[in-house]
Amino acid sequence: MRSASTEDPSSSERPQRPDAPTGVARNTPLSALDRVPWEDIKDSTGSAATIPLLLNGIASGDAETARSALNDLRKRICQFGFVVEQATAATVPFLWELAKLPQVTCRAQIIQLLTCIADARQWESTAAVYPKLLNRRDNPVVWERAARQAVRARRDELGRLMTDADTEIARATSELARSLGS
Repeated sequence: MRSASTEDPSSSERPQRPDAPTGVARNTPLSALDRVPWEDIKDSTGSAATIPLLLNGIASGDAETARSALNDLRKRICQFGFVVEQATAATVPFLWELAKLPQVTCRAQIIQLLTCIADARQWESTAAVYPKLLNRRDNPVVWERAARQAVRARRDELGRLMTDADTEIARATSELARSLGS
């Protein structure tokens, strides 16, 4: 037979957590993911709502999980290594963040993806031949330029990555630096 709880119901309904101190930044990887309206932007498959799951898979998964998540992410934001999508620019800051985390197992491949995004000119090239592309409501040339700018915006982080003890990361970063003209 179960006995009734003697606790005050109002205090047991929800556990109380102390509030984080005001002005203290969270140091959790990818903590800003929820600030992006992923459901409202598109990747190559449609809604970009899956991108946070993929980024978290890269950040916290084992090597196989991270590699699989990165491959899926690449197909969604930089198809064929040169076709960017609307969600690409929003994803780039998180790729930079992941590239700096030593526990991430596919850092060199992330940097290579950033290089592909920095070099992407597919939509601009297409618009040069078919200027009507620029008149579309969803203008992919704007997406492409925003994605390249997002990569360039964090180029001050190249120095640290170029001196990484992992030669594959250092080599990939050198290639990215060349693409950015740094």
